[in-house]
Amino acid sequence: MRAPVILFLLWFAVWIVPGSAAAPDSCVTCHAAVDDAAKGPAALIKNDIHIAHGLSCADCHGGDPTSDDPDVAMNKKKGFKGKPARTAIPKFCATCHSSPDYMRKYAPRERVDQFELYQTSVHGKRLAAGDTVVATCIDCHSVHDIRAVKDTAAPVHPLHVSETCAHCHSDAQKMAPYKIPTNQFQEYKTSVHWEALTKRGDLSAPTCASCHGNHGAKPPQVESVSAVCGTCHVLFEQLYEKSVHNAVFSGTGGGGGCMVCHSNHAVQNPSTAMLEGPKSVCTGCHEAGSAAAGTAAQMAGWLDGLDGALKKSETLLASAEESGMEVSQAQVRVIDGRENLVKARLALHSMKPADVEKPVEAGMAIARSTRKAGEFALHEKDVRRMGLAVSVLLIGIVILAIRLLLRRMESNT
Repeated sequence: MRAPVILFLLWFAVWIVPGSAAAPDSCVTCHAAVDDAAKGPAALIKNDIHIAHGLSCADCHGGDPTSDDPDVAMNKKKGFKGKPARTAIPKFCATCHSSPDYMRKYAPRERVDQFELYQTSVHGKRLAAGDTVVATCIDCHSVHDIRAVKDTAAPVHPLHVSETCAHCHSDAQKMAPYKIPTNQFQEYKTSVHWEALTKRGDLSAPTCASCHGNHGAKPPQVESVSAVCGTCHVLFEQLYEKSVHNAVFSGTGGGGGCMVCHSNHAVQNPSTAMLEGPKSVCTGCHEAGSAAAGTAAQMAGWLDGLDGALKKSETLLASAEESGMEVSQAQVRVIDGRENLVKARLALHSMKPADVEKPVEAGMAIARSTRKAGEFALHEKDVRRMGLAVSVLLIGIVILAIRLLLRRMESNT
């Protein structure tokens, strides 16, 4: 008796329960049957996060999805709203997304101030002023296939958000009325941030939204650039604020902060070439031969000297290790030396040579001791090999002497 009951329950769970739970949706049925552009939403909506949460077309567009009669399904008396005007979209989305009680049912951690932030953004302010070209929710999130930010196919996923911004900001025709450059995305793709994001898979690497904001997007003000960079580069900001450059480049002193030396979108991997040589950023303000240029060249020399000394130690120790010598302690010390090099590079932002020289001297001391350790290990290797060769030679002589002795004894018998 138990087997038929179990089979019936399984049949009921698979066929009856889902069928009874699925409400009819004439919106999808009708739109899927047409051949023009109106078919698009029915095909796209299957991937939409709203559908995943159990919402339907009617939750946004209104109407009666239970009726197959278009006059009834799209009757305004049934709450049908149809396609919202482009200028009304932010407020349209905010109907749900600004309601804590409503959003708590589906996404308790979701922020509900996006619309308020949007109104403070460059996009929101221009929209309020009558500009219908500026970005609204659908330009960044799409329309009927809206996905969660963590979805790798979402246009606002960290891997795609810069490209999404570039759809407008790389369009010369669209940006012409605003007199905004269109090379930001191309520059960003040459930066260390893009490399970290796309090549190393670091999703915490900065994208457009990291510096400009997302819903409240606007360019960082000149006086706040270092603070924006400092949200990630905390120690650099603290040292920079104490430097002479902070007073010169902040506010009315000229402006620019970090981007004076590092640029904004095309942030390159820093090197001592920024301090001296043909690519020096210092020469943009300091004439060649000046005291400041000399100080920059001196600090570059310290850093290159320490880097070169540590590399020499690393080469010697690697060679010794390959020869079977125990040099692990010295190799650990080299890591300490590298940390001092990092500290020295960090100290550059204070623009105080003494702050740079201190970790350089500590690193050089380590480089000297580890170089000696490597040289000693390689010398020890040679001594051991020489000793082994002598031992083999002596053993050979002994064996030969024994053989001669045995032959002599045999001849005497």
